[in-house]
Formats: sequence, structure tokens, C-alpha cells
Amino acid sequence: MGSFLGRLVKGMIIALGFILPGVSGGVLAAILGIYERLINFLAHIRDNFMQNLLYFLPVGIGGIIGIALFSFPVEFLLKHFQVPVLWGFAGAIVGTIPSLLSESTQKSKRDTVDIIWFIGTFVISGLLLYFLDDIVGTLPVNFITFMLAGILIALGVLVPGLSPSNLLLILGIYSPMLRGFKSLDLLGTFFPIAVGGVIAMVAFSKAMDYALQNYHSRVYHFIIGIVLSSTLLILIPNTGSSEAISYAGAGFLAWGMALLLFGLGIWLGLWMSQLEDKYK
Repeated sequence: MGSFLGRLVKGMIIALGFILPGVSGGVLAAILGIYERLINFLAHIRDNFMQNLLYFLPVGIGGIIGIALFSFPVEFLLKHFQVPVLWGFAGAIVGTIPSLLSESTQKSKRDTVDIIWFIGTFVISGLLLYFLDDIVGTLPVNFITFMLAGILIALGVLVPGLSPSNLLLILGIYSPMLRGFKSLDLLGTFFPIAVGGVIAMVAFSKAMDYALQNYHSRVYHFIIGIVLSSTLLILIPNTGSSEAISYAGAGFLAWGMALLLFGLGIWLGLWMSQLEDKYK
């Protein structure tokens, strides 16, 4: 799949990591064999710039096409089947935790500082995200917040295993983003997200590479803390968040579907993690 069309399809697949909670764009890029080249390109952007630009151009085009195609069914499911779908998303995120835990000790053994770092991140990020509306008020849907979405999405590519969509859900940006994707709002949604993504890629690629090389265990325990706290908050009702789950009217069937999809989500997360390990 080294052709233009093949890379276009890869971009469409990676787009799933941008819009599905529990799915990491970085993991998909690793599975499809372009992650290392992408990180190398971003970390050394002046080296073979035109050659790399032409290589990744169809990937970017495919990503835009994939976002436009996949955002409609995701928004529809969230609107009409919120409880089962969010439990399924949460399960998929939980399924990636064993892989993140394993990755966190690849370069050094887990120590007391790692555990304290994880607990501190989990508690502080959880409290900040839960009371975000009380602290800063409702985030407006505008150019700046969509740039923030782009930054988070880019971090999901730079750090395999990190799914930004659960953070977007908590921040109240996720549904407006999907609506913008579905309506092909190029200037209002695609452009600011692209700007934020490019800024994050250029600004953080070398920093992330340095941090992972020198503070690998600390970085991953920080990520695990945020992932767990934000995933837990997906399932907790919060009157201060317009995106928060609501269990009003959820009957036996909805709960049965929620538990089933939670289990399937865990399986999907584990399977994705195994694929990532296979194609590293």
C-alpha cells in the first residue's frame, strides 16, 4: 500500500483515531507502518522536506475524507443511544490500559515516584475536569476551542495509546466538532483544528521525543492517570457539562446493551493494543 491510493486509505483509517474515544491515531499509524516515519519527519522537518510532504499529503487528504465519512454515524449513535455508546467507548479505553501499563515499564521498573505521579495526576486531573465548568465556565465553541481540539488530536498521534476524544467529551467540544465535520465546515471546524494540530505537531514532536527518551516511565504514568480519570468521568453524570452522560429514561435494555458494549469495548481495546505490539 505504498501508492497514493494506499496512503489515502491509511489516512482514512487513521481518522478513526481522531473521532472515536478509545481509539488512538498513533496506534493506528503504528499498525499501518507510518508512525516512525511521521515522528522522524516532524522531529527533523527540514530533512527531505518535499519528499516527506509528498508522501504524507495523501495521508492528510485521506484523514479529511475519513473524518467527513465517519463523523455522521458517530454523532447519530451518540444522539440516539448515548448510554450504551459511551459505555462502549469507555470499555475500549479501559482495554488499552494494560498496554499502557506494560509500555510504562519498558525502560525502567515502576518505582514509588511513578505511583505517586500517577495518583496525583489521576486525582488532580479528575477534579479539574469534573469541576471545569465551575472553574472556567462553559467553554465556548469557537476558533480557539477547536484549535485546542486540534492540539489534543495531535497529541493522540504523537503518543500511541492516548485517545484524545474522551478529553474532548469532558471539555464539551466533541459533539460540536462532530457536527462541524459532518457539515464539512471547512473554515469554522476543519481549519482551526488543522492549525492546532500542526502547531502541536511542530511544537511538541521534539519535546515528546525527548521526554519519552529521558522520562519514559513518568510520561506514561502521567498519561495513564489522565486516561483513567477522563474515562471515569465519561460515565458519571455532571450537570455542569453539556456533553455529560444522562441516565434519565435508561431502562433494562439500555443497561444490558451498555454492559455488553462495555465488554466488547474492552476486547476491542485489548485487540488494538496487541496489533500495536505486533506492528511496532
